[in-house]
Amino acid sequence: MDVFWGVVQVAGGLAFFLFGMNILSTGLEKASGGLMERVLAKMSGNIFVSVLFGALVTAAVQSSTATTVIVVGLCNAGLLKLRGAVGIIMGANIGTTITAQILRLAKIDTASNSNFFISLLTPINFSALLALAGILIIMTAKKNKQKYKGEILLGIAILFTGMINMQTAVAPLADWDGFKKIFNALENPILGVITGAIVTVLTQSSAATVGILQAISGAGTGAITFASAFPIIMGTNIGTCSTPLVSSINSSKNAKRAAMLHFYFNLLGTVIFLIAIYIIQYTVGWPFWSKEFTTGDIANFHTIFNVVVTLIFIPFAGLLEKLVCFTVRDKPGDEEDKLTKEDLLDERFLLQPNVALAQATEGVVQMGIYAQKNFAAVRTLYDKFDLKEVEKINEREQSIDRLEDRIGQYLIKLTDQSLNEHENRMTTTLLHLISEFERIGDYTVNIMETAQNLYENEDHFSDRAMQELNILCDAVAEIIRLAIESARTLDMKVLTSVEPLEEVVDRIVEELKSVHIERSKSGICSIETGVHFLDILTNVERISDHCSNIAVYLIAETDNYDNLKKHEYLDRLHKNGPAEYTRQIEEYSKRFSLV
Repeated sequence: MDVFWGVVQVAGGLAFFLFGMNILSTGLEKASGGLMERVLAKMSGNIFVSVLFGALVTAAVQSSTATTVIVVGLCNAGLLKLRGAVGIIMGANIGTTITAQILRLAKIDTASNSNFFISLLTPINFSALLALAGILIIMTAKKNKQKYKGEILLGIAILFTGMINMQTAVAPLADWDGFKKIFNALENPILGVITGAIVTVLTQSSAATVGILQAISGAGTGAITFASAFPIIMGTNIGTCSTPLVSSINSSKNAKRAAMLHFYFNLLGTVIFLIAIYIIQYTVGWPFWSKEFTTGDIANFHTIFNVVVTLIFIPFAGLLEKLVCFTVRDKPGDEEDKLTKEDLLDERFLLQPNVALAQATEGVVQMGIYAQKNFAAVRTLYDKFDLKEVEKINEREQSIDRLEDRIGQYLIKLTDQSLNEHENRMTTTLLHLISEFERIGDYTVNIMETAQNLYENEDHFSDRAMQELNILCDAVAEIIRLAIESARTLDMKVLTSVEPLEEVVDRIVEELKSVHIERSKSGICSIETGVHFLDILTNVERISDHCSNIAVYLIAETDNYDNLKKHEYLDRLHKNGPAEYTRQIEEYSKRFSLV
């Protein structure tokens, strides 16, 4: 019965350990603001730089699995080439060893020392202080960035608490005869590697498996020797491949290759290391083969193993890449993966809201680009109607509709994550923006249909009317460009340039309506042609209005415009706008003058 409760207490300590790692990893990720993912996405082709950043990012997020899953997602989105992924994955294996190096501190023994500062470093005292500081920060902080710091401290405290609980629970098991027999059996390298892999798959963390070994060693059971520990440690590297492999299912070819790259690197590294260690053992012999492995020894071996394997494979990175390309082959007749902006919306990124929002923004910008291309194409139809061009316009319109649906679903799923205030607001803004760009696309199609009606009825506008429409369309093309640039950059200078141009577009439309009425009265323009002319004016004016909406929504995202009310802002701007607003109206009026 004592053994049963000992096992239960070890499991409880492990639960604290895993929970602490989760809180620490989440806090670090939120504090980084998605910086780590952006750094990985922009990684250069230099293998040494890739290894370095892979190690640093993994040390920060405390999980090689998390880093590798991110890499798989970036490869799937086409943001990271396979060659760049090689170094990052190698570095991830080194970065994950930092957890074991931190956990070795849990063995510090200061009980016999009366010095206050030395006693402060005792894990149980240190973790208690970290927990207290973390809770106080979370409860009193007003800004999310400060709360994330509290989460990091609390995560470390819970991590150490779980480690201490496991050590305490394991200590009584040292008197159980079967305990040492289990680890004696694990001296069989195959059994040890399989055990390490299985435990890592179950805990979803190689650091957790190594942490369990350190807890058993730190409890002073004497059960952990080098012969039994090192196969388990190497098995953790194979087990940690499970999550990236699963996450690559139904992904692009490069994503599957990235996951296989991680698997081959760890598998081959384990095999090479096992062979080398046993060759030396059965020829020269390791003097510490049957000696007890301490928590520090375990941490050091974990680090040495991954560093040495990385150094071995760096010169053969190209061969490793060829191996995974041979495993995940190009199908006969296949072209390169045709990536669209829809592919950027990888659901793996939902766990990193900053990255997910950046990808969704790219999708929104692409909607604008499609609408912009359609508007440019529609203008040509009034000079020369082309059915092939109409077909292209309809295809792009379908892409806009698909993106609206895809991005909308993606953002709704993102709201299920833990979002801070800025992320929540940005999600709402992007939902507005996809609707605005979709409407711009719809009004552009309306203009195309007007051109088609003119063509079918063999009607056309006068040269003067075409000249006027071209000036108006130049202004609308510019405001669409500004709307897209606003969504892409959030540049306040660009954002505040949209509304003055929208005002000028409205004035041009009103002037053209008056001119059209005079032409109709004088009989220069037929009733049917006049109706089409007015339809175009209505549609371009609405396109301009939606561009204005996009700018206002994005202005509301800046810190200086919290709780901005769209209609109140526009009324205030139109009635008593700043001097710069008036200056820009005058500038745009001269640029797009009908005279």
